[in-house]
Amino acid sequence: MEYYVIYFFLTLALSTLFSMGGVGSAIGLVPIFSMMGMPLNLAKAIGLFINSASTITASIMNFFRGVLDIKFAIPLIVSIMIATPIGAWLSQYVQKEIIEWMLVSFLIVSALLLIFSNREQKVVYDKAWILYVIGATVGLISGTIGVGGGSLIMPLLILLGFDAKKAAYAISFVIPFSTLGAFATYLSFVDMDWALLGVVTVAAIIGGYLGDRIMHYRLTPSQVKKLIAVVLLLLAAKMIYKLTGA
Repeated sequence: MEYYVIYFFLTLALSTLFSMGGVGSAIGLVPIFSMMGMPLNLAKAIGLFINSASTITASIMNFFRGVLDIKFAIPLIVSIMIATPIGAWLSQYVQKEIIEWMLVSFLIVSALLLIFSNREQKVVYDKAWILYVIGATVGLISGTIGVGGGSLIMPLLILLGFDAKKAAYAISFVIPFSTLGAFATYLSFVDMDWALLGVVTVAAIIGGYLGDRIMHYRLTPSQVKKLIAVVLLLLAAKMIYKLTGA
């Protein structure tokens, strides 16, 4: 019971935090689950499903508020749906240490982009082809390392000139299309702990609801981006410490 309680509240806290920025919490939960002793592939599979649960909750709320631009999200959805399962399938042929270093790099790059992507004006460059390229590239990487990819797509869209809240709403809508496909791929070679998956899914749904409400009514995207960036850098530092045996 203690085991499930720890994972529930950990998932609730990080799902709330990352939903504030419109991204899934797998990028934080996967390295934490792994460092707690969970097999890496199981951590990635659960992380992907958690991303789906929390972002679906946020997207439903955004849809009924009328703030979700589905047309804008379509190129990202199409490309990421194709690329993410391919990355997930390839992950079983890549050494665990390589994937962990990829995850560290992903954490650092995402954090730095979140910190330094400060453009606030609306669309400057919105050609569909660049959205397809971003979706395919991030989908391949995120499928391999078992995270949703929203934390990387978010700053890239801001760098292109998109409004931060519009990007966050779109990413919340896009993530389940990639993560559910990758999750199904991981199930083909991972022994799933279904009880644990159920516990953390409930926590992720609650966290997605709370985080989206806080972002929409209480905080600016800029404040949340910086908070998430700090968390990502701390996780990267912890993983580097573990991998180098320092």
